[in-house]
Amino acid sequence: MTSVHIAELSWTAYDEKLKRDNPVIILPVGSLEQHGPHSPLATDTIIPQEIGIAVAETIDGLIAPPIAYGYKSMPRTGGGNHFPGTTSLDGDTLVRLTRDILCEFARHGARRLLILDSHYENEMFLIEGIDLALKDLKSWGIDDLRIMKVRYFEFVSEATLATVFPDGFPGWPLEHAGVMTTSVLLHRRPDLVHMDKVPNQKPVIYPPYDLFPVDPKKGTQTGILATAKGATPEKGEILFKEYVAGISAATREAFGLNA
Repeated sequence: MTSVHIAELSWTAYDEKLKRDNPVIILPVGSLEQHGPHSPLATDTIIPQEIGIAVAETIDGLIAPPIAYGYKSMPRTGGGNHFPGTTSLDGDTLVRLTRDILCEFARHGARRLLILDSHYENEMFLIEGIDLALKDLKSWGIDDLRIMKVRYFEFVSEATLATVFPDGFPGWPLEHAGVMTTSVLLHRRPDLVHMDKVPNQKPVIYPPYDLFPVDPKKGTQTGILATAKGATPEKGEILFKEYVAGISAATREAFGLNA
């Protein structure tokens, strides 16, 4: 079986695949950011990469090496950029990196790209990179590139949320290093999770505004915003399968692929 990983293909095999199948190329984008004392710094990169591999296998696509650094962690959605290990990019750097990678794929002959984002703070910088890439490519005479951008955690149903959070879903911002990401890691990479180190704390509630410069003494001291004590590999399997199925279906629809 031919690998779905671009990095594992020879240039000739890659070129042949592009010309023969016009596959969707999946670009995972994450971060190197603390995810509490129980989860790895690369959580936001590992999860979209794992999902991306499964989606690529489902739709006969290809997956690119991930962008493993993201925009600066914000206190209300990631604990803050002051935690050791959190290694972030300036917004302009992420914009230009995204633009350059997209333009390179287009130069290779790719015409269908899926950006699979996992880090909340990346959103608008990825969109700016997409916009600039499309402008550059149009000036080069390439105007048939289509780019789909998704955040995997939005592909979850109310029924699944009720199963994963029997006491009620706390909301997306509080899910940083919470039950959802921890469960997916327990399902796919249990070797990287230490459930005995999950803090047992009440949700950290921030005011509805941001104050700069950030005071590290205010807000979460553990890195988590709501406890991941309820995480299980079984919940992770339910979530993972729904992410893969939903994103695969959406990709087929967006790019007109045969089911």
